[in-house]
Amino acid sequence: MTRKLTPPRPRRRLRAISLATLTAVVLAGGVAATTAQAAGSTLQAAASESGRYFGTAIAGHKLSDSQYTTIANREFNMVTAENEMKLDATEPNQNQFNFSAGDQIVSWARSNGKQVRGHTLAWHSQQPGWMQNMSGSALRNAMLNHVTQVATHYRGQIHSWDVVNEAFADGSSGARRDSNLQRTGNDWIEAAFRAARAADPNAKLCYNDYNTDNWSHAKTQAVYNMVRDFKARGVPIDCVGFQAHFNSGNPVPNNYHETLGNFAALGVDVQITELDIAGSGTSQAEQYRGIVQACLAVARCTGISVWGVRDSDSWRAGDTPLLFDGNGNKKAAYHYTLDALNAGGGTNPDPDPSDGCTVTVTRSNEWSDRFNVSLAVSGSSAWRVAIQLHGGQTLQNSWNATVSGTSGTLTATPNGAGDNFGITVYRNGNSNLPTATCSVP
Repeated sequence: MTRKLTPPRPRRRLRAISLATLTAVVLAGGVAATTAQAAGSTLQAAASESGRYFGTAIAGHKLSDSQYTTIANREFNMVTAENEMKLDATEPNQNQFNFSAGDQIVSWARSNGKQVRGHTLAWHSQQPGWMQNMSGSALRNAMLNHVTQVATHYRGQIHSWDVVNEAFADGSSGARRDSNLQRTGNDWIEAAFRAARAADPNAKLCYNDYNTDNWSHAKTQAVYNMVRDFKARGVPIDCVGFQAHFNSGNPVPNNYHETLGNFAALGVDVQITELDIAGSGTSQAEQYRGIVQACLAVARCTGISVWGVRDSDSWRAGDTPLLFDGNGNKKAAYHYTLDALNAGGGTNPDPDPSDGCTVTVTRSNEWSDRFNVSLAVSGSSAWRVAIQLHGGQTLQNSWNATVSGTSGTLTATPNGAGDNFGITVYRNGNSNLPTATCSVP
């Protein structure tokens, strides 16, 4: 994580889960669940229902705070060391490594059944003084040695490594950040990933950055092009981390789910790695819900981590950006996040093949007051689809099918236009994706 706030960010979307049967549903994350399953009562339990994790950053010096550890242990199943695995902490003097602080985090996580994200192996910031004063091939070799030694020490204990952090510049240039590491040669990121793979072959290897949330931004496109190039050339990259630091001048963008989906389509996992949103009340809560829905809408969005436990633990404490207040109380943002995790998201077929048809539901265009829903039926040309709207949602429009009803449960039947149809739904305060079931009359 880094000390920065800037350009716009995420939105939302959900998955259709049939309530017609109690049979197994395969969710977007590839994990089996059932419609009879009780809603998760904690963030980690709710996220696990779709095969995802919900994590937090942990600071070693706060592990003696019982309220802090109680919340962290109850709610989260992925842990990121806040500062304890960074370059200055792990190699304060060249070739003299100190893993004690990082080991403390890993030990706490593993003893409580958590997984660990490693953060971070190569970064222009928080370098120890000796590294800041190096350049050229000496710096390149020192960086690669650092990657190798740290990843080797934690080999087999890390779920995902942020191998390289924040290597692209802000603004409209789409250029790499000018740093001492970049000046060792444009292939330094590739070299770091190859060294990490050799040192810890089973860990997921991620590129992690901020201000890459809006699909239209030059920085987002630059990172996308690098990942696409790496995948084409066989450079070992498994995931992309989106830090997701938001504030009033830099809110969650409407196209966030598009950004996640486009990166995932390259064949990498996407992870929301350092989430925090300045604000309070319903506005903050809605943005948290939108981010969860965006992740759930993308099968390869494997998890979400918030950057801290309570507001008072945040590097932006004055912005009250987290899910728990300074006294450890659950905020509106917590409840919206939990509800979104339990509601589900993404695209799932009706799970009961005995009905003779299946329907897949996806979110498409969105506006401030409404959004489009696309439905695709397979298995039969004669079908009836029951569409369940949520809360105060109402139907505005439909196409390519005959749709009856305006709220609650809608019924759709073929009108000769084929088996793909759609509806426009007024949100009326509820952005959840409608669910649907299909049957043959």
